Amino acid sequence: MRVLALIPARGGSKGIPRKNLVDLSGRPLIAWSIETARELVRRGCVARAIVSTDDEEIAGTARAHGAEVPFLRPAELATDTAKSIGFVLHALDALEAEGERYDAVLLLQPTAPVRDVDAIEAAIMRFDREGAVSLISCYREEYVNALVMYDDAGDGRLRPRHPDHNTGVRRQEHGPTWVRNGAVYLTRVDFIREEGKLVSDGPLLLPMSKADSVDLDTPEDLAILRAMLCARAS
Repeated sequence: MRVLALIPARGGSKGIPRKNLVDLSGRPLIAWSIETARELVRRGCVARAIVSTDDEEIAGTARAHGAEVPFLRPAELATDTAKSIGFVLHALDALEAEGERYDAVLLLQPTAPVRDVDAIEAAIMRFDREGAVSLISCYREEYVNALVMYDDAGDGRLRPRHPDHNTGVRRQEHGPTWVRNGAVYLTRVDFIREEGKLVSDGPLLLPMSKADSVDLDTPEDLAILRAMLCARAS
């Protein structure tokens, strides 16, 4: 199985301006995912790793940290509303035009930089062995589930997501929930092209700890992750 590791890094980010270049423990954020991808290539479980970006500065920083940036992503695939499937298909099409074909895409989003390479390698092997269509990384949440979730109904009121929200169901009765954390997506190329999706209805699970599942979207997320990494280094 030929796997393409794809690191998406658009230039525009509002929650944390220039997020992919922000410093995280002495390295730009994108460098963390580049290091993971390069190690997977060295181990032979990924055939090639590239960065998809629309931004020249990000491309330069990525190359400085050992990444391939074979093309720039079109601006229309790097807007706030652009879906991930767009840049994934763009990358596959661009590489296939050069004779490069892959069986699966491993998406490594820079916003979830803390990953266990051994666990990813094992997950890729299992994915191939079982002929799976897609795999996602998740953390186990013991308390959060539909019973305690509410939508904003407006006027300071809430709308429950589950009809049994007020029945007093204990945590032990509803069981754990697995929450997708955005760190790892592995998907067959045939499925991507046929369905236009990255996640199938029955994806394989790559479990990760909740502590390692910080998804950088706000300055508060960045502060939490910096503090966590600093504590681990001390």
